[in-house]
Amino acid sequence: MSKQFDVVVIGGGPGGYIAAIRAAQLGMNVACIDEWKNAKGGPAPGGTCTNVGCIPSKALLQSSEHFDHANHHFADHGISAKDVTIDIAKMLGRKDAVVKQNNDGILYLLKKNKVSFFHGRGSFVKAAEGGHEIKVAGAAEETLVGKQVIVATGSNARALAGVPFDEKNVLSNDGALRIEVVPKKLVLIGSGVIGLEMGSVWRRLGAEVTILEGLPTFLGAVDEQIAKEAKKAFDKQGLKIELGVKVGEIKNSAKGVSVAFTNAKGEAQAIEADKLIVSIGRVPNTIGLNAEGVGLQLDERGAIVVDADCRTNLPGVWAVGDVVRGPMLAHKAEEEGVAVAERIAGQHGHVNFNTIPWVIYTSPEIAWVGRTEQQLKADGVKYKAGTFPFLANGRARALGDTTGMVKFLADAASDEILGVHIVGPMASELIAEAVVAMEFRASSEDIARICHAHPSLSEATKEAALAVEKRTLNF
Repeated sequence: MSKQFDVVVIGGGPGGYIAAIRAAQLGMNVACIDEWKNAKGGPAPGGTCTNVGCIPSKALLQSSEHFDHANHHFADHGISAKDVTIDIAKMLGRKDAVVKQNNDGILYLLKKNKVSFFHGRGSFVKAAEGGHEIKVAGAAEETLVGKQVIVATGSNARALAGVPFDEKNVLSNDGALRIEVVPKKLVLIGSGVIGLEMGSVWRRLGAEVTILEGLPTFLGAVDEQIAKEAKKAFDKQGLKIELGVKVGEIKNSAKGVSVAFTNAKGEAQAIEADKLIVSIGRVPNTIGLNAEGVGLQLDERGAIVVDADCRTNLPGVWAVGDVVRGPMLAHKAEEEGVAVAERIAGQHGHVNFNTIPWVIYTSPEIAWVGRTEQQLKADGVKYKAGTFPFLANGRARALGDTTGMVKFLADAASDEILGVHIVGPMASELIAEAVVAMEFRASSEDIARICHAHPSLSEATKEAALAVEKRTLNF
């Protein structure tokens, strides 16, 4: 006997559980299916983000930053800390505890909002009267029928051809979060978000880290001036970043991993490492969904094809997050989940792709929203730029972290903010002001004339806005 729901959500990651909660808030009878398991086999909703992505990586970044400060920066504050050691098992245990708190929090939120949770893998069976039949393969098999179905099945790490993840020596983001002993030598392929964040964690803990990047430019999606400033900081920290490389044969043995590559000069190189982390992007996860069986259209990347409102080619079926087009970001998935729930309810859900912030949680942090200077040049847009260094910010000096800057890009004629780019302390928090400003189509002068607390890092945002008209007050 099938169970009937107004909405069935397949996937309990950021897009899925948020969509389920919003649909329930709007008065619908909702089911959410998720198969992630914790160490004891119990449900662990939250998807890649909570289990092997955003949340655990931030926990390790925080722990490793404390260790780095104790070893290298406490003395500047008059604090003597000798023979500082780190208990990796305890650090990983804390990370796991943080993950479990988030898993349990999501289960609580689903229950609070009266969402029926099913632990297992959801897949399409067939179109049914009034919707679609969905099978849940878990400890107890269930059959659900949803008038509307939201697919939020996320993404998986992309492996190198011929080099499968064994999560012992060749690691995805999952294995990179579970290294039990600090490797002497660590190689990462890919200098994107995961590569830089995981490289930073293990570099701080004592590993010799080399990052191999195929592209000739560092962080090509980031504003070029900001990326150059970030790379200077990473070089100074001891992260070895090789750009323009062509990776060759990779040998995985009991002793470790050997990576052959050609550098930017065309010279053949080889590097031996204890561990290899591969972070060359992610692929949409439609494994086991039975998309083909019900005619759900996929594109050449394997992503579910959707329109601007996240509708698929099947009536009453929607898809959000990493499994569809657009940036693979947890907060983008959440916004799409809310928007789809509201559209199902007859409201006008909205996601503005132009104001989705991006963050890399390294030290210094990198965050941006809107277009880069190189994009504006390529589009032929006339603009004005203003920058302000944290070196001239009183709060940054007091923190002892003056690396980086804030950069504003504004339309030359209207002064509307077109992009804001930050590299420096707490960039992940500072970028929110820029997102709000751009959402309301503010001008750089609007930010320049708003009173910011003193002393605060946010004053650098105000000063960068002032710099657009070449009238900074503190630099």
